[in-house]
Amino acid sequence: MAPNSLTERNDAMNVQPREETRSNERFIRPAVNIIETEEGLFVTADLPGAAKDSIDVNVEKGVLTISAPVEVSMPGTPAYREFELGSYFRQFTIPETLDHGKAKADFVNGILTLRIPKAEIAKPRRIEVQVS
Repeated sequence: MAPNSLTERNDAMNVQPREETRSNERFIRPAVNIIETEEGLFVTADLPGAAKDSIDVNVEKGVLTISAPVEVSMPGTPAYREFELGSYFRQFTIPETLDHGKAKADFVNGILTLRIPKAEIAKPRRIEVQVS
């Protein structure tokens, strides 16, 4: 039986995360939710501290890349620190049946939301049977 969901396809192909970079810079892997529906793919990513203008979302050769540099400038010397802000970077293999040209992205309160619809040819259709 052929896999029918994004997770099953990635598991079946033994896809490894493509988050290796050649840069010496450290990256934070943002928490991400990916939901596949009949209409397309919905991706939400948690990017606290990122600026809307600095977020880069790209799809190339079936790989969705989300990256966002975070600039932190606070006066003074930190006395205590439990978390660190840094640049965000995540990559995912996504189906080629998506219509990347109609993708939409919103960024509200540190949450990036992507909506990537399926191409019309990939959407399920009901074919009516005619009685002769």
